Amino acid sequence: MRYTALGRHTGLRVSEYALGTANFGHAWGGGASREQAKQVFDRFAEAGGTLIDTADCYNFGEAEEYLGQFLAADRDHFVLASKYTCSPSAKPSVFDTGNSRRAMRLSVEGSLRRLGTDHLDLYWAHFADPLTPMQEVLAAFDDLVRAGKVLHVGLSNFPAWRVSRGVTIAELRGWAPVVAVQFEYSLVERTAERDLLPMADALGLGAALWSPLGGGLLTGKYRVGEQGRLTDWQRAVHTESTSQKTTVVDAVLATAAELDVSAAQVAMAWLRHRASSASTPFVPVIGPRTVAQLDDYLAALKVTLTPDQASRLDEVSAPSLGVPHEIGAGVLWSVLGSPEQVIRPYPPVA
Repeated sequence: MRYTALGRHTGLRVSEYALGTANFGHAWGGGASREQAKQVFDRFAEAGGTLIDTADCYNFGEAEEYLGQFLAADRDHFVLASKYTCSPSAKPSVFDTGNSRRAMRLSVEGSLRRLGTDHLDLYWAHFADPLTPMQEVLAAFDDLVRAGKVLHVGLSNFPAWRVSRGVTIAELRGWAPVVAVQFEYSLVERTAERDLLPMADALGLGAALWSPLGGGLLTGKYRVGEQGRLTDWQRAVHTESTSQKTTVVDAVLATAAELDVSAAQVAMAWLRHRASSASTPFVPVIGPRTVAQLDDYLAALKVTLTPDQASRLDEVSAPSLGVPHEIGAGVLWSVLGSPEQVIRPYPPVA
């Protein structure tokens, strides 16, 4: 496995895959037992994986407890990231959820205790809440960094406008910088291309991409009756709810047949193809429940799409960017001339 810095504003080196641990534990229903999770963790480490992504709420704290046991022998070999916002309690209260300074303090202390460590390499706000202003989140992050409990901070599942404001506030006030963002991205969920990905590229933020297989849809398994997360977690993931999603799955399966690889490997190879055109790296957050699933992810690192195959997948999965992006492009080129006449800056301007 190769390694990269997480964005342009930190030297934090991470593996090209992050191991997501939402499947570690049984408290949500389904998931991996401690023994299964340990096998996945060990195999990821043997393959060179170093970035571990968890959250205090995953299986109501079981995921962090498992990791605390797995990391005990060699904590400093790994880049450990966790999140707060949702509470590890099965019955959370209004006081221990959200992004407030109080919720952050309670959450980070609980995570450090369950993980058996004195610091986190990366700490995410898991979701944006409608009550806590960015100033409070960033000031509390800065306190944790100055106290040595957290080394770097990031924003997960935040809208682009709030991330941009947060980056600017931290810069102006000399607080710990926001170094990365995390959001869903795959062949069946490309709406991040409207604002989140261009923002990350322009601002130099690392991008951690969760659900790169569309919750299993891109493996094709739902077509043959295997349910996986659809039943284990009892929550909606992605289904063939639109004609475009059906077309995308068709194209992935056809490409897999051409290359004689699995559909999952094609979907991950497409992500690597997209990452090659970005000025900051994409780091897919993979969430295998079994070693076999992990091995499929690892095999994808050796799969390369032909230009025609990549173009076909790009075309069938292309999102509608909407206003102002689509109307703005037409006006832009009417002023500047054709795209071929303009040498665009790289990285793009913010």
